[in-house]
Amino acid sequence: MARYSFRLPDIGEGIAEAEIVAWHVKIGERVEEDAQLADMMTDKATVEMESPVSGIVVELAGEVGDLIPIGSTLAVIETDAEVDVEAPPADTAVEAQFEAETPGAEQVSEPKVTELTSSAAEPERAAKPSEAPPAPTVVAGHDAKVLASPAVRARAKDLGVDLGQVHSDGDRIRHADLDAYLRYSGGQGYHAPGASRARADEPIKVIGMRRKIAENMAASKRAIPHFTYVDEMDVTALEEMRADLNANRGQRPKLTMLPFLIVAICRTIPQFPMINARYDDEAGVVTRYGAVHLGMATQTDAGLMVPVIRDAQDMNVWQLASEIGRLAEAARTGKAKVDELSGSTLTITSLGPLGGIATTPVINRPEVAIIGPNKIVERPVFDGDDIRRAKLMNLSISCDHRVVDGWDAASYVQALKKLVETPVLLFAN
Repeated sequence: MARYSFRLPDIGEGIAEAEIVAWHVKIGERVEEDAQLADMMTDKATVEMESPVSGIVVELAGEVGDLIPIGSTLAVIETDAEVDVEAPPADTAVEAQFEAETPGAEQVSEPKVTELTSSAAEPERAAKPSEAPPAPTVVAGHDAKVLASPAVRARAKDLGVDLGQVHSDGDRIRHADLDAYLRYSGGQGYHAPGASRARADEPIKVIGMRRKIAENMAASKRAIPHFTYVDEMDVTALEEMRADLNANRGQRPKLTMLPFLIVAICRTIPQFPMINARYDDEAGVVTRYGAVHLGMATQTDAGLMVPVIRDAQDMNVWQLASEIGRLAEAARTGKAKVDELSGSTLTITSLGPLGGIATTPVINRPEVAIIGPNKIVERPVFDGDDIRRAKLMNLSISCDHRVVDGWDAASYVQALKKLVETPVLLFAN
């Protein structure tokens, strides 16, 4: 028998380490060539590590949540070969070879790295090295047709909760929905009439996507002096135009408010190029971009992701609606590619129907601004001496005060407001 040391290959430009978010094997198990070993998360994506050899797993590098340097041993596999073999350092991992210790003997192997996505693993339920990964489960009762991730289903089963009784405002049941059900149903999924008891404490290790979000948000708030400006917009005419276009859309996608806002954002950027920029504070360089690569903050079961609409300035409202739907679905289902989750120059974030009066969004570093439309509400407004019913929406913008002055941010929003309140201008050359 011989031992093969599988070293973590270089899985991304500039990546020094990756986090273990799931093990698919445990010590003592046999693994076949090309079978999954582990899911590793970098700053941008989760990638699947596959075994280049068949054999028995005798060593694993760490537990879920541990950070593993590129080039270090991820797993040791006892093979049927006659000599010990070892994977090469990370700088040659893509063209991996392992050499026999006896002179002249040589075998060639290439570690296989298959791209998943940033939401491919559920961090809260990732398997530990000492146990097999949990299989997707279905809770008994009426929840078989309820949309929910395997992690949510497994947790519901552990708690004895019928997911068919859990309410969600979205298209699937999430951990937050389950938490709300437990909170209001009196605890661990069983609720006797009139009974109430506190939930058991539940420590959750902050790993995977949730840890990346925490690190990025902390770095943004720590490094960037934020300021937020909010203004109110009358979207009555825009909403009427949107309704007319949807009534005559044929086979085209349904239009939400977002495509119109994106058109307005792109139309006003040339007057305020500093809004569509990224700031390299270490180099002391601000890069103002000609194209608008718009990040779209999207909530998923794994956490917040930001797929990117490339060259948004070249799209009309129908094309934007189609791209928004495609990217949002890819992010939520874990199918977004690495290049679809990076390279944004400006970000828009919206809570949709949850709305709110105003938000103070956190900048997606190293960008210098983030725009947050809020909920549309109907209120009476004065129109000269008359009072009319109007649909109003607050719009927030957070900016990096090192790069964008308050006057410029306010002026930019005023330019947006003009287009939004006179929507025919969105389609004028």
